[in-house]
Amino acid sequence: MKTLFGLDRLLADPALARPLTGRRVALLAHPASVTENLVHALDALSSLPHVKLSAAFGPQHGLRGDKQDNMVESPDFIDPTYGIPVFSLYGETRRPSGAMMEHFDVILIDLQDLGCRIYTFITTLRYVLEEAARHGKSVWVLDRPNPVGRPVEGLLLRTDWESFVGAGAMPMRHGLTLGELGHWFIAAMKLNVDYHVIKMSHWQPDAAPGYGWPEERAWVNPSPNAATLSMARVYAGTVMLEGTTLSEGRGTTRPLELFGAPGISIPALLATMRQIAPQWLEGCHLRECWFEPTFHKHVGQLCAGIQIHVETAYYRHNAFRPWRLMALFFKALRQIEPGYPLWRDFPYEYEHNRLAIDLISGSPLLRKWVDDDAAMPADLDSLAAADEKAWEEERRGVMLYD
Repeated sequence: MKTLFGLDRLLADPALARPLTGRRVALLAHPASVTENLVHALDALSSLPHVKLSAAFGPQHGLRGDKQDNMVESPDFIDPTYGIPVFSLYGETRRPSGAMMEHFDVILIDLQDLGCRIYTFITTLRYVLEEAARHGKSVWVLDRPNPVGRPVEGLLLRTDWESFVGAGAMPMRHGLTLGELGHWFIAAMKLNVDYHVIKMSHWQPDAAPGYGWPEERAWVNPSPNAATLSMARVYAGTVMLEGTTLSEGRGTTRPLELFGAPGISIPALLATMRQIAPQWLEGCHLRECWFEPTFHKHVGQLCAGIQIHVETAYYRHNAFRPWRLMALFFKALRQIEPGYPLWRDFPYEYEHNRLAIDLISGSPLLRKWVDDDAAMPADLDSLAAADEKAWEEERRGVMLYD
């Protein structure tokens, strides 16, 4: 049977939408907030006679998904079709203000996540839940798949390392849906908020070939550089490149699927990776390539690089570990070129005093492992394995589909 997302179920079943009657309803959405027929949630919900849309909100990159890069803010505006205010949660503020909260009684959140801690829609969910608890508002999540399924990977975010790219003490790959994450935030922060999840029906996160993403559903970019399911699968590893001087492929047609830099030797790096920890290369195929970014890092320069292939028979869902794969690449580069200026020191997501790689990683532990000549793969693996086991236990209490 086909998978119905939360939005589709709300539209199809009058009983699910009936509690919205007589209430002012806001929508938090982005371009991937579409029905199975690719109608945007704003248009689809506006067609329901018992739903009165009073406001809309857009996360990072905007309701329309028009802002390409990080730290490019979106303005508030009036929707030209429906005449309602559209508030930016990535502009002057990243959490809804008291004035914004006055525009609705219940907010519907319909955001496609990528299953990775750093994806900022997770943090936006947390901020909305906190403000809803403070102002006595209701929050409904119209649930969508975690497109990379249930695998868990990476170190837990450490105490005092929360940021806009680290909403809580979870690993890089959390293996939850947005609706499940809402339950986890409420429990972890002891929030008193009226919270509901419109669940999906017939979601099978372990089923081939999508392993989280239903094959009958079209892929719509949830953010400008999330162009494919392959990108979603590798993102928990390649996003760490944002904290380095290496290109993550922005300015190419396959951002965050390929990466590299001018003047590095890919054959030597691949050979070193296979020597150090061949088990961390499983479940994918690494293809040597060349690219020239048209914008962002190394613009106009020829980069030696790697594309991570996680499509067709190359992809083995339970074996692929993108976070370890990228950590291994950094380690190999440090071994071959100890003086390489790997870590990029620049303002990252409104943080000016901490290295971007540490914010992304949720602590300095990964960076210190890379930079320590004596540190071995087993050292990082033992730290991560303990964190992964702890998270698997913790998340059981909020999982809605298993």
